[in-house]
Amino acid sequence: MIQTVVKRDGRVVGFNGEKIIAAIRRAMLHTERGEDMELASAIADRIAYRGAAQMTVEEIQDNVEMELMKSRRKDVAQLYITYRNQRSIARKAKTKDIFLEIIETKANDITRENANMNADTPAGMMMKFSSETTKPFVDDYLLNEEVRQAIHQGYLHIHDKDYYPTKSLTCVQHPLDKILEKGFFAGHGESRPAKRIETASILGCISLETAQNEMHGGQAIPAFDFYLAPYVRSSFVEEIKVLEELQGEDYSRLYNTEIQDYLQRELTGLTGEQRVLQHAVNRTVNRVHQSMEAFIHNMNTIHSRGGNQVVFSSINYGTDTSPEGRCVIRELLRSTYRGVGNGTTAIFPIQIWKKKRGVNYLPGDPNYDLYELACKVSARRFFPNFINLDATFNRHELWRADDPKRFRYETATMGCRTRVFENRFGEKTSIGRGNLSFSTINIVRLAIECMEIKDRDSRVEAFFSKLDEMLDLTALQLHQRLEFQQTARAKQFPLLMSSLWLGCERLKAEDTIEPVINQGTLGIGFIGLAECLVALTGKHHGEDEQSQALGLRIVGHIRDKANEYSEKYQHNYSVLATPAEGLAGKFTAKDRKSFGILPGITDREYYTNSNHVPVYYKCSANHKARIEAPYHDLTRGGHIFYVEIDGDATHNPASIMGVVDMMDRYNMGYCSVNHNRNRCMECGFEDASEHLERCPRCGSTHIDRLQRITGYLVGTTDRWNHAKLAELNDRVRHD
Repeated sequence: MIQTVVKRDGRVVGFNGEKIIAAIRRAMLHTERGEDMELASAIADRIAYRGAAQMTVEEIQDNVEMELMKSRRKDVAQLYITYRNQRSIARKAKTKDIFLEIIETKANDITRENANMNADTPAGMMMKFSSETTKPFVDDYLLNEEVRQAIHQGYLHIHDKDYYPTKSLTCVQHPLDKILEKGFFAGHGESRPAKRIETASILGCISLETAQNEMHGGQAIPAFDFYLAPYVRSSFVEEIKVLEELQGEDYSRLYNTEIQDYLQRELTGLTGEQRVLQHAVNRTVNRVHQSMEAFIHNMNTIHSRGGNQVVFSSINYGTDTSPEGRCVIRELLRSTYRGVGNGTTAIFPIQIWKKKRGVNYLPGDPNYDLYELACKVSARRFFPNFINLDATFNRHELWRADDPKRFRYETATMGCRTRVFENRFGEKTSIGRGNLSFSTINIVRLAIECMEIKDRDSRVEAFFSKLDEMLDLTALQLHQRLEFQQTARAKQFPLLMSSLWLGCERLKAEDTIEPVINQGTLGIGFIGLAECLVALTGKHHGEDEQSQALGLRIVGHIRDKANEYSEKYQHNYSVLATPAEGLAGKFTAKDRKSFGILPGITDREYYTNSNHVPVYYKCSANHKARIEAPYHDLTRGGHIFYVEIDGDATHNPASIMGVVDMMDRYNMGYCSVNHNRNRCMECGFEDASEHLERCPRCGSTHIDRLQRITGYLVGTTDRWNHAKLAELNDRVRHD
């Protein structure tokens, strides 16, 4: 008698005879004689009782075919066999068409799904070949039928589904201090601990790049300034020792001299130890600056994922008030301001300023001068973005200003917006943790299905009923994916599970990663709140207070359900304001096909990013902030507020400060600013002039606008998909 079934992916599950009955019934319904449940049940019983204790899916299906062929319903057997063959042929035909589009480097939504990847290169093609053939495997063998149907019908999207079989995790905040102090082994070769700032910088790059090849999401450093600060001091001591050799003097008494600030000054007029100290400081600052330049350059040129993509990297900084930490921050900002190569804006790393009252936000704060510099840099280079450590949900009860390692209690973010902080199963921290996986619900489709209900209250309640069903399914799907991820062994992630993930030091190479990864998060995302509200109320939340109240109720409900799932499944579920890129148009296209063009809902090529006010809605920055702010506390898996400002921001850093002030005033967690920036694709020339058509440096007409796509920058809009290009064209300035 069959007791267990070996699925195609190797998992062993309990035998369920009802699945055999259901498959036979589906075939019967397509015949003239219709269904015969008595026969279907009899066949299922015979297979169950005559089978071995454990059988594969293919063996069971072969037995179904044999039993049908022996039965009085050979017409059903023929349909059953035909259906299996058709599924195989259909998959092959679809794969052929997709492969030809990739080979011919066609610019479509398959090859432009992720603007940060170049699908036209050989390595990029290989990535797309792999991706597009892996997704059907996941659908057929790793997902249950209800999840498959939800995806097919446009209710649900599993992010990074092509990486599902690898059991990889999404992202992690690197505890770089461990790497720098101890070195690391990543499967091939070994790195020694760092001793100087140059080594610390390059090890930071290597750590990010190595982990990128082990994961499917982004890499981040949560306290870049704190981690690199010790190596500024050691480099300073090295410079003192160089002077000792040159001058034949003993300056060991200067090794521990307190440095007020690492600022370069002329040596003219200085004598004795003062001259020695200033010379060492000048040399140290030069080395730090070159190290920061190298870090930024490497993050924009070192490729990972088979040579197809630069590392999707982020760094958080701004709260180290030590002279050494300030030196790292200052030189990083100066390097960013200058740009890379011919003065081009660096796309990576995404830089994030950790704004904190008493540290770096108000005049008189120790790092206020660096905050001013950060705003100046952001006005020209888009980065840094700003995370608000003063937001009520970003505070940590153990944070102390006099704690030299207070960065452990500071939340950090990465990529477009991913946030990890709260933790039911360990230390509350961002460090050494990340998102495990996330999936997004199409709340617009759920709302459209309720539009025919005339009574508003009944329409809204029907929507919530549908939402609950989809939330339950999404939570189950994330749980099942985590169960699959937990079976991976530590040796599959040589760096991540030896040096980076919180608690990984307890694991041996052959151990599964189950004991440690539950400290990560499972993200439940949503898209198109604005269009959802139009379907339910006739207006979006930016234009109507009642719609805003309903929007907060919807997202608050998702948050409450996520908390319930955390208790039910014993995981860290969180709500993510999904950064829709490729997904922005996918859901919309399916809904338009099903429901037609609905004004304010499906009449554009894209759905609005998460809970944002629509990009085409003209309003003030303050109004946008007031509407979007309450959602940040509800979406602790990640969120972002951004403002589109007009004209050349380069000489107007006050405009950046104004946006940060709104973030502070309205208790928002994370923000950025968009502004006009032209880029010559031939020589890298950049400026902010309106409607630039010809490069004043080289004469090229290949001019592109540098823009954020969902929170990160993309060097050229040539790699944007159609939906995001349509959204870009609709964006209006916020006064």
